[in-house]
Amino acid sequence: MIVAIYSRKSKFTGTGESVENQITVCKEYINNHFPNSEILVYEDEGFSGGDTDRPQFQKLIKDAENSKFNLLICYRLDRISRNISDFANTIEMLEEKNISFVSVREQFDTSTPMGRAMLYIASVFAQLERETIAERIKDNMYQLARTGRWLGGNSPTGFDSEPIVYIDEHMKERKMYTLKAIPGELEIVKHVFEKYLELQSLAKVEAYSFQEDLMSKNGKYLGKTALKFLLTNPVYAKGDKYMYDYFESLEANIATSKDKWNGTKGIMAYNKRLIKKNRHIRNKDHSEWIVSLGKHKGIIDGKDWIKVQKLMEKNREKAPRNGTSRSAMLSGILKCGFCGSPMHIKYGRTNKDTGEKLYYYTCSLKQISKRSKCQCKNLNGEKTDEQIIDDLKNIIDNGLLQSIDKQKKQLSNRKSQSKTIEKQIEKNQRSIDNLVKQLSENESSTITKYIIAEMEKLEKENNKLKTELEKDTTAADTLNLEIFRDSLIHFRNTIDDVPYDLRKNMIKAIVNEIVWDGNSFAIDLLQ
Repeated sequence: MIVAIYSRKSKFTGTGESVENQITVCKEYINNHFPNSEILVYEDEGFSGGDTDRPQFQKLIKDAENSKFNLLICYRLDRISRNISDFANTIEMLEEKNISFVSVREQFDTSTPMGRAMLYIASVFAQLERETIAERIKDNMYQLARTGRWLGGNSPTGFDSEPIVYIDEHMKERKMYTLKAIPGELEIVKHVFEKYLELQSLAKVEAYSFQEDLMSKNGKYLGKTALKFLLTNPVYAKGDKYMYDYFESLEANIATSKDKWNGTKGIMAYNKRLIKKNRHIRNKDHSEWIVSLGKHKGIIDGKDWIKVQKLMEKNREKAPRNGTSRSAMLSGILKCGFCGSPMHIKYGRTNKDTGEKLYYYTCSLKQISKRSKCQCKNLNGEKTDEQIIDDLKNIIDNGLLQSIDKQKKQLSNRKSQSKTIEKQIEKNQRSIDNLVKQLSENESSTITKYIIAEMEKLEKENNKLKTELEKDTTAADTLNLEIFRDSLIHFRNTIDDVPYDLRKNMIKAIVNEIVWDGNSFAIDLLQ
């Protein structure tokens, strides 16, 4: 019988329910209930149970699907997953492969109907506990937010986080974090607000920031995204009566009484964004914000900050929409060979004969910086699209397909080698079985030592051969080549007949990147 042990812990530690302790407990259980079993160990340390994207867990699932073991044992249910759906899918897959599951701590065994029922009930309560804890932590964070302290994360440009020790109402020493001003960075922030009110355009301020080398705290140019984040962050505004009335009109949850909004402190706003798995999903409605006065000083007058918000909203509503479909075929894959920036579409005049706008590919850094950072030549959009299609056809017809067929042949030879390895493993295993039989029939210590030494030698060789097989990606590589070859043939035979707006997807199916150095193109294919 082959038994798999899975252990997991979110943090690296050698104490408590460490992966080593979990494995020890599981091995003791195996020795008591399934003696003389072969044991496979899969361990993930430093990974959360919130999702299944864990390297050893994924290997475990792959081995289970290939029926490499008969029983899976773990120390506790939530070592597999804290998510009911993921847990249920795992158990269902194990059942399909006739693999039993045992949780040592909860004493659940899926080989019995009662064990399966109790397993699912326990997993429901495990997730309920997890969600209850998460909700309690969130409520606590929201309560702390009402005090105006800094709750952690990346501090905004112009500030750093600073710990402050204080005595609470119970005369206990406590620590909290506040924002500490970085004068040089705050001068840049002030300048950006002034420029936006002067130029009244995010694009113009972006160009100005590139020309004047205005940087964020992480040393990057202030592009549109960074500027928008900076200009809409209330942390820079002075908490005066205008700001209070503004947030009150938006029905935000204001935690500080109105009489304290005298303009001496800056503003802290929390619960502004919906974040899932460290990804920003969307901005929340202002009515969900928690707004309070911070411990730091604001630098932008309330009237000016509000003026900026209204101006940005007005510009957003009147922003033009480019409606032509005959454009941007190479958008996302065409790069500038001078600075490495993406080349974007720039529209020109309307063609009198076709009624369509002429378009060009231009380096985004060149366009933003008004040529101060890059001088790469623009490209005529229509001519460039036609040339790239012709170049790709020539590449396909002049040796690429033959090269792929050659690679497939090499992979076929590798596959043959893998079969040879599998046969050798089977041969070694038969030899081991024969030696085991001889061992049981012989009492001579001299012969016994020889047999055991020979068995260990064969087992060691088999482990080495199995490792080689696990590293073998022949099947996946062959499939990728076949898919890529089919994509190339489909591209060559149909690209001239499909609508323009579908050509972009066909090009992205075979091209990784195209670099324009001002004179020629370098095309990097996906394969």
